[in-house]
Amino acid sequence: MTTTTTTTPAPDRAPTPVRTPPEGAHALVVGATGIAGSALVEQLVAAGWQTTGLSRRPVDVAGVGHVAADLTSRDSLQQALGDLRPTHVFITAWSRQDTEAENIRVNGGMVRDLLAVLGPQGTLQHVTLVTGLKHYLGPFEAYGVGVLPDTPFLEDAERRPVENFYYAQEDELSAAAAAHGFTWSVHRAHTVIGHAVGNAMNLASTLGAYAAIVRATDRPFVFPGSVSAWNSLVDLTDAALLADHQLWAATTPAAADTAFNIVDGDQVRWRRLWPALAAHLGVEPQGPGDEPAPLEVQMADAAPVWERVVAEHSLVEPDLTRVASWWHTDGDLGREGDMLADMTRSRLAGYTGYVSTERALLAVLDRYRAEHILP
Repeated sequence: MTTTTTTTPAPDRAPTPVRTPPEGAHALVVGATGIAGSALVEQLVAAGWQTTGLSRRPVDVAGVGHVAADLTSRDSLQQALGDLRPTHVFITAWSRQDTEAENIRVNGGMVRDLLAVLGPQGTLQHVTLVTGLKHYLGPFEAYGVGVLPDTPFLEDAERRPVENFYYAQEDELSAAAAAHGFTWSVHRAHTVIGHAVGNAMNLASTLGAYAAIVRATDRPFVFPGSVSAWNSLVDLTDAALLADHQLWAATTPAAADTAFNIVDGDQVRWRRLWPALAAHLGVEPQGPGDEPAPLEVQMADAAPVWERVVAEHSLVEPDLTRVASWWHTDGDLGREGDMLADMTRSRLAGYTGYVSTERALLAVLDRYRAEHILP
């Protein structure tokens, strides 16, 4: 007699509690259709929060309200939000500019103007702000240049002596909190892995599109970054974990008025992750050459190939620029040395969330496939 056994797939994350909303809570998610914002909206709704998304296009989640506003215009924000009265605000949006001086003016101004509209209403209890490891590595103009803090990065590391819009945003947040009496938290994520279309910083869908294009042109799946990045340790941040971390901070008094790193909790090397990724996507992996092979160069003429892939597989997004952000993935995969963030501050405050980076990355690629965004 043959005995058949079934195995349950290994989970990609540790169980996390439902972050029950405080009585009368109303969450406003700024940037609700991005990678960080969409994961946050899903968790808020699942936990029973009254939720409103602020974004250019409506949020495709049942039960979520929507407001549209120009984040760079206080008048537009006043008109859109003047009667909303949220208790908890989650800021996940930013706008990339040509220079860091402009990034500071625009993105610092967005936080300032948003809270200048909402703060005087007297209902705000907590505001979270998502930033990232450019807090330690420097802005795009001076990324990784000069003497960097030791890894793993600690939240109390001194600010680097360069212009950085993350610093401006944090300063605007703490100033508004002092003026209007709410608590705050900052969430410094590493590269965020999640589900969104049209996002400017989407490593998962970028690598999925890259794999589809090289498969269609019978080429190997070449690691585009540096030898150092191939061999070094790195951590990433799952979008759902980032969402849970924000909800934890927004409902945990011990997390008030604190900046936190937030990463999955494991560490990976691309030399091990790349073959697993290639096997999942059906392509032939190849490590880096002596010099990086940037995706912006490799994929410069890829749009016609993508059109063919879209037609052959009946995909729903014909615009390759809304699926792949070559420039950002080149930055992620071209760095030198270990890139790790310390999570001790969160652990000591009681946060226990944990994600398997490899399993979560493969799971989000499967979601893109199921929705016919990737083949």
